[in-house]
Amino acid sequence: MNKKERTLEAVRILKERYPDAICSLVYEKPYELMIATRLSAQCTDARVNIVTKDLFVKYPTLESFAEADLSELEEMIRPCGFFKTKAKSIKEAAQRLLYVYGGVIPDTMEELLTLPGIGRKTANLLLGDVYGKPAVVADTHFIRITGRLGLTKNTEPAKVEADLRKLLPPEESSDFCHRVVLFGRDICSARKPKCAECPMREFCPSRMC
Repeated sequence: MNKKERTLEAVRILKERYPDAICSLVYEKPYELMIATRLSAQCTDARVNIVTKDLFVKYPTLESFAEADLSELEEMIRPCGFFKTKAKSIKEAAQRLLYVYGGVIPDTMEELLTLPGIGRKTANLLLGDVYGKPAVVADTHFIRITGRLGLTKNTEPAKVEADLRKLLPPEESSDFCHRVVLFGRDICSARKPKCAECPMREFCPSRMC
């Protein structure tokens, strides 16, 4: 089985196992997804969801984030870590969204990368979840699992993204990334993967059983 065949089989299996491919971050508005994803850097999605539950009440509009007192914003997101850097970029990104893009999340990679604190991972997530465009979100789970499946030898996010874009059907790419995150948490964990329970063990070159 070559890389393309393994990829398509992984897409099929994970689609069957996780039919509802949804982002684990809780949000209602597109800019809230941008903020939640920014907070998720070096932080679990579960903790981010706890923080944003109150954060999005205190700051109910994009304007309120743009005008936020920086010290108050820092204090609210402190549990997510790196709170000073994150607060600064969130406020600046909200301002740029308002003043440059009329409050609308851009729909191109090039424009998204001009927003403070937004890298390719967040940009891909926004393109996939907000606009339904082909997107490969190369986060920690995705890099680990695609590597174990032998779909890429790279560990640098941008290179992993490029490798998988060549293998994944464009219309499946965004949902596949969400499913890989769920699979990584359930079965293919970093330290103790449950290879005996893995539905892809028959063709996984890294299986431990």
